[in-house]
Amino acid sequence: QVQLVESGGGLVQAGGSLRLSCAASGSIFRINFMGWYRQAPGKQRELVAGITSGGYTDYADSVKGRFTISRDVKSTLYLQMNSLKPEDTAVYYCRSTLGQYDYWGQGTQVTVSS
Repeated sequence: QVQLVESGGGLVQAGGSLRLSCAASGSIFRINFMGWYRQAPGKQRELVAGITSGGYTDYADSVKGRFTISRDVKSTLYLQMNSLKPEDTAVYYCRSTLGQYDYWGQGTQVTVSS
């Protein structure tokens, strides 16, 4: 099993930056994928950025060039968010996969004011 705890959300003005963190514990050496997802009110949860155990990254088109996903050796996942826009406002969730199993964090709120 894996436990995920997000932090770093908050209120920021448009154009500002935030850095989200997701601390993983448990069977971290078996994680093969980690990602950031977000869910805005009235919308479906969507993938923001993901990173595989081999270091391959992928981003939603809406955040390319503004957000950067990274992961350290302790499997703490980060999301550096720059040039934030009001449409980035959402609850951000961390997800990890171990084989057929999915694990999610509790989410952290990001609010971008115009």
